[in-house]
This record gives sequence, C-alpha cells and structure tokens, in this order.
Amino acid sequence: MTSSDNWRKSSYSGSGDGNACVEVANRRTRIAVRDSKAPARATLSFPTEAFTAFLQSVKAAPWR
Repeated sequence: MTSSDNWRKSSYSGSGDGNACVEVANRRTRIAVRDSKAPARATLSFPTEAFTAFLQSVKAAPWR
C-alpha cells in the first residue's frame, strides 16, 4: 500500500527494536493512525476534533 500521507512516529517510541509504535498522519479533516510494524495493513481514521480531545485526556491522565 502506497500513501502520500506524511506519517510520523511518536517521539516516545524509541529506536532500534523498541520502535514498535503507532504512526499518525494529518489529513484534511481527519487524523489517520496505523501500526508502525505493519503499515500496509488497516488504517484507522478519526475526526480531528475527536483525536485532539483523546490526546488531551491522555496527557491529563493522573497515571502519566
């Protein structure tokens, strides 16, 4: 699967064998998410506002 999206890995994913993480790409009105170990497989897509709210709640989590 070829994509023109600009996929980015989390800065928390590390390097080498520790880089199993998700990747995200900004699309026009949505945020796409995929598994960095299997980029040709399924991609999830969320409305930008919903994904932003999700990230804000994760960042505010007390266990963080």
